[in-house]
Amino acid sequence: MNTHQSDPANRSRLRWRSRRGLLENDLILTRFLDAHEEGLTDEEVDALTRLLDLADNPLMDLILARKEPEGEVDLPHVRALLSRLQQA
Repeated sequence: MNTHQSDPANRSRLRWRSRRGLLENDLILTRFLDAHEEGLTDEEVDALTRLLDLADNPLMDLILARKEPEGEVDLPHVRALLSRLQQA
């Protein structure tokens, strides 16, 4: 099984999915990937993928800490990645 880092298609797909309709999300996610993409672990990629499955407004609420993760994104590795995004 290829990891995220060893598969250019996976990396390209993640970057594409980070382009959002809500400009603030787009800027935060793109800046984060520019700074950290090469060092992301597979667990962090999974966390980011789960966050990217959310609609723009719920994602923005999580990034800005207006809401707490719940449901499928209420996982320790997702919370850890959210913390990194909030500091970006």
